[in-house]
Amino acid sequence: MSAAKHEARKRGKKRFGAGQHKRWKGCRELEVGMEGILITCNMNERKCTAEAFNLLNEYADGLFGPEKLQDNAGSSSEEEDAEEEDVDVALKKEVAQLQASGAKRERRFQALDSGANNVIFIRTLNLESDKLVHHILSDLHATKKKKSRVILRMLPVTGTCKAFQEDIVKYLTTFLEPWFKVPNCATYQIAFKARNSSHNKRDDIIKAVAGLVGKLNPKNKVDLTNPELTVIVEVIKAVCCLSVVKDYTLYRKYNVQEVVKEDAPQTKTDTDATKQGQKDDAGNGEKRKDDNGQDDDGDAPHEEKEAEQSEGGGE
Repeated sequence: MSAAKHEARKRGKKRFGAGQHKRWKGCRELEVGMEGILITCNMNERKCTAEAFNLLNEYADGLFGPEKLQDNAGSSSEEEDAEEEDVDVALKKEVAQLQASGAKRERRFQALDSGANNVIFIRTLNLESDKLVHHILSDLHATKKKKSRVILRMLPVTGTCKAFQEDIVKYLTTFLEPWFKVPNCATYQIAFKARNSSHNKRDDIIKAVAGLVGKLNPKNKVDLTNPELTVIVEVIKAVCCLSVVKDYTLYRKYNVQEVVKEDAPQTKTDTDATKQGQKDDAGNGEKRKDDNGQDDDGDAPHEEKEAEQSEGGGE
């Protein structure tokens, strides 16, 4: 009898554990319509997520103020009024209150599955992710104080759409207007990267985006050396993440590890090599693909090295 009870208890524990695993595995993923921050790391996504929350909350508190969580609990007088109302009206009111209460309890930073290894997506609510990321990098660049160990790059995502060329072009037609439409104009470059996606060709996307920028204002010019603005196009599976950022070159492609390093003086040989590399990249439209069908930039296991040819522009 005791043996039977022991077996039943073991089966119960297995079922309970399996259910827990299933709930964690089914966590929310990056979807079209979201805004947030893409963060790359080296092999340790759990630690990267913890570092990201600490870093983002530290600077968000100073920039936007402390996070406020409110409960939308109805008063007794509201409940008495509801009892006097029609049943259907009262039910609708209660549902609306519950929805509003749930929305207020959502945190301003939420970690979601990005759909790619070594990349996490932090969804943001009620704040400007591009402003926050630029503020963080500006402070790190000025103070040279290292505040993370595993975070590599932090890229704001201020718009998302389906990751097909026609959808990207359609979305960018209005998305790019605040920066590039007459009377606004700027020098720019386009930084494109695809992860776990093979249906978008780099050159085609860059030419399409550059064509849109040119139509918005012919005075917009490509600058691969020191552009005023960088259009970031990051494709992960079926979602395209977009943003327009400033100081992309100054802040080392938004790499929090590199931006705290002291700037080394450039020699004439370094300058010539950089110029030659940019010329080679501008003329090289082909990229290798790794086993996952994503761009192979020759990333080392413990260092993310974005190839220069992931950035470019065309007219």
